[in-house]
Amino acid sequence: MKIVSSLKGQRKRAKEGQAQIIRRGKKLILICKSNPRLKARQGS
Repeated sequence: MKIVSSLKGQRKRAKEGQAQIIRRGKKLILICKSNPRLKARQGS
């Protein structure tokens, strides 16, 4: 899982409509259904 300052660019790398941004507490987590290796986190 990568820790990035912005999830917008990471979301564009995924296929159209396959990436979801989920909020867990104060963290934003990006999860991609089509490519499970593509995961990113924003926030501390």
